[in-house]
Amino acid sequence: MRIRFWGVRGTIPVPGPDTIRVGGNTSCIDIYTNDQQLIILDAGSGIRLLGQTLQKEYPERILGNILISHTHWDHIQGFPFFSPIWGRQNRFVLVGQKRVGKRLEEILADQFIEPYLPYKFQTLPADIIVKEVEPGETIVIGDNTTVQVAQLNHPGGCLGFRIETEGSVFAYCSDIGHFDDRFDENVLRLAQGADLLVHDAHFASMEERNMFSDWGHSAWQEATEVALEAQVKCLALFHFSPNLNDDQVEAILKKSRQIFPRTILAREGLELNLPLGDVLPD
Repeated sequence: MRIRFWGVRGTIPVPGPDTIRVGGNTSCIDIYTNDQQLIILDAGSGIRLLGQTLQKEYPERILGNILISHTHWDHIQGFPFFSPIWGRQNRFVLVGQKRVGKRLEEILADQFIEPYLPYKFQTLPADIIVKEVEPGETIVIGDNTTVQVAQLNHPGGCLGFRIETEGSVFAYCSDIGHFDDRFDENVLRLAQGADLLVHDAHFASMEERNMFSDWGHSAWQEATEVALEAQVKCLALFHFSPNLNDDQVEAILKKSRQIFPRTILAREGLELNLPLGDVLPD
């Protein structure tokens, strides 16, 4: 299973010299499974460059699945600029859930209207199928890939995913605010024994996390403790606050490795293959 990171920030893109090593785009990851299935996790601003890359890799036709954890702006803002949706030969299945009483297709289509954009969702040439799922469901993609879906503790709801294919396990918990007295059980269940857990590490300290506990995000300490409890093989810190520069994020990595040595930073441009070997990226 190949994993590539295209956007690792939360809230808003923050391009610039202070974020160039870790990256300034918002949430987007793509996965290529052992049974040749393309899965995209979230459609933050990072999906724009992913789209350009996919068009070079698959010039004839792109078939993929886009899993939307939730529809906060930083997780969908790149979708209108994902160039493969303009190819009539391409086909995407968008998977997510209703939010605030609105269907997923309606929420996504609301981005494609005046005065925001000069074209409509319904006019996109690609074949786009929108599928709503319920927490607790398991969906099958291709022949040998399963995706378990769970609800995470985040304002308005957020889906976490456990993706399994031919013995490799990847868990994605992008926006999660654990409870004051315990970890979210759904995160522990999704992450249990995973080869790689991608976990929210928005806050640089527990003090900051406690000040904004209603935001639905985690501090890096919680991510490392979840990794220990769930016995994952590797932890990737993700969804960094836009207020953190590269030096601050890299300092968090050093502290995290004191608790959970097999911790890495999700960086834009990072590519991993599961299962991972003994040597981890810096």
